[in-house]
Amino acid sequence: MIAAADLSPAYDLIVIGGGPAGLAAASLAARAGLSTVLFDENPGVGGQIYRGITSTPVKNGTVLGEDYWAGAALASEAKASGASIVNGATVWTLDPSLAVGISIAGKARLVQAGRVIIATGALERPFPIPGWTLPGVMTAGAAQTTLKAQGLVPSGRTVLAGCGPLLWLLAAQLLRAGVKIEAMLETSSRRNWLRALPHLPDFLLSPYWRKGLGLMREVKAAVPVIPVQKLAATGAGKLKEVVYVSGGSERRLLADLLLLHHGVVPNVNLAMAAGAAHRWNERQLCFVPELDDDFGSSVPGIAIAGDGAGIAGGTAAAERGRIAAIAAVRALKPEASVPAPQVVRQKLAREEMGRAFLDVIYRPSDSFRRPEGDTIVCRCEEVTAQQVRATADMGCEGPNQMKAFLRSGMGPCQGRLCGLTVTELIAEQRRVSPAEVGYYRLRPPVKPITLAELASLPIGEAERKAVER
Repeated sequence: MIAAADLSPAYDLIVIGGGPAGLAAASLAARAGLSTVLFDENPGVGGQIYRGITSTPVKNGTVLGEDYWAGAALASEAKASGASIVNGATVWTLDPSLAVGISIAGKARLVQAGRVIIATGALERPFPIPGWTLPGVMTAGAAQTTLKAQGLVPSGRTVLAGCGPLLWLLAAQLLRAGVKIEAMLETSSRRNWLRALPHLPDFLLSPYWRKGLGLMREVKAAVPVIPVQKLAATGAGKLKEVVYVSGGSERRLLADLLLLHHGVVPNVNLAMAAGAAHRWNERQLCFVPELDDDFGSSVPGIAIAGDGAGIAGGTAAAERGRIAAIAAVRALKPEASVPAPQVVRQKLAREEMGRAFLDVIYRPSDSFRRPEGDTIVCRCEEVTAQQVRATADMGCEGPNQMKAFLRSGMGPCQGRLCGLTVTELIAEQRRVSPAEVGYYRLRPPVKPITLAELASLPIGEAERKAVER
């Protein structure tokens, strides 16, 4: 394992994130001759999509599916490229001067970059329902992570709820692994199908539709799929029942595990803290960075690739990483040989085709994104939906002002689990758009870091300049 002290004081390119975008970018840049380092906080590369790709104990290839195993080639190419791959490295700051603060095994460093590619991927969208903080309630992504990384599957009565391609994929993976699923509670509105019709032709030409149709058939053959309009988890100290409304009737389902999912959104915290401009994307219902054709952000020298640039999936993420890396090579070493950008862009366009249909069809219903009453919104500070709404009615205009009233977004997750919900609740109460309300103002450190780690910073010339800024 590479220690903090082993790092060079500067690199041509620093890639942050070891998912498909980061792996593809680091591999291309290193092969073109740039001194390249990839930082990832996980024990191994792969990101969320290819989690545990080099170490998973799941040896039956059919369980996770062929799309998952495609990540092995990306990991092998990056390893062979000459790029330094540093796992267990937490990036806690990125300065506009391209100084990157990292922490490895309790030791911190500041490293200077010629260019930076942020490839921090996506997060699951907050899905606050009554009882979602009970033991026994998890996100679908968490369950998939334990399957990929540790080969663990649920025992007991398991229920899936929400919407989005990942939910169907996880259901299929769990079924292949021998898990009995009691029910899949579908929360998206059937009206979405009508709204999605204009995007259907592109979807039928995309690689998504055959895979999606196959997954749905596989799951529906073994699991009851129930459309629901309301959802809650109940129990004394742990999950006991899932309560839902379907067709106007309330029903109860005994459950030991409830897996929630409402799609994924870009992980914007590091990019926002670095000063990159973002805008509200109404179709994907989230904030996305403002980028040029090479995925360059509003901060010179910083590019944002992969799902952090807008949700498009793993194969598209890799192509975005390559485009960002080509731009970095051309800026730092114009004489180097790189793939033809147009060829990569054509591949990307192919992979992004049909995404609009998925965005519309799996658009989460307003009632599930904007909770009511005592439903917890900010888990870190235990702030309820009613508190957020009441504070907005008092004249609070946005999430940053609300921190002074409720401390929402000030916990360890730095708003990852509540940011979008708080924004949408304020927007609804004020009767304005989420774009007008905005998002949390994020500052470094974007991940928790101890005073001991800060004290361990070696103050050389590069570090001194970064600190002085």
